[in-house]
Amino acid sequence: MKKNLISVLILALLVVNLVLTSIMMFSTMSSVKKTSALVTSIASVLNIELGGESEVEGETEIKLSDLEPHDIPDDLTIPLKKGEDGKDHYCIVAVSLMLNKTHPDYETYGANIASQDSLIKSIIIEVIGSHTLEEVKDNSEALRNEILAKLQEAYDSDFIYKVAFSNIMYQ
Repeated sequence: MKKNLISVLILALLVVNLVLTSIMMFSTMSSVKKTSALVTSIASVLNIELGGESEVEGETEIKLSDLEPHDIPDDLTIPLKKGEDGKDHYCIVAVSLMLNKTHPDYETYGANIASQDSLIKSIIIEVIGSHTLEEVKDNSEALRNEILAKLQEAYDSDFIYKVAFSNIMYQ
């Protein structure tokens, strides 16, 4: 008789546990949905995708076959802005531009871009020369983005897809 009474007690506690777990599950589902909606709205405001593919609005991926590299001839020796140490520093850099062959402005600008190397060099020298040695060393990605923005502004077009440093040295 005692064994049956303990079995019935265990069964009753098991049923109570199951009921309380289901109540807890249903009560937290609404808050989880609200939290998920909040995170999604914040991510959309910040232009972040949660799905794994990151694509910034207005920026599309271009196939490698649609890109044409243009190497700026000669390494550029650029005097840098004086930093905290007050010494003169220089940057030697080899720059390559990636041009989008499928862009409508490519026929206008890209076909004869080699004739405009002096303009491109002056923009690169202006941008890199406005930074200190520490800034150039610490954040070359921001430097490439700044050069890209200035070049796109100068040409009033975004047929230049990317700026790359193939060799960069500091002194």
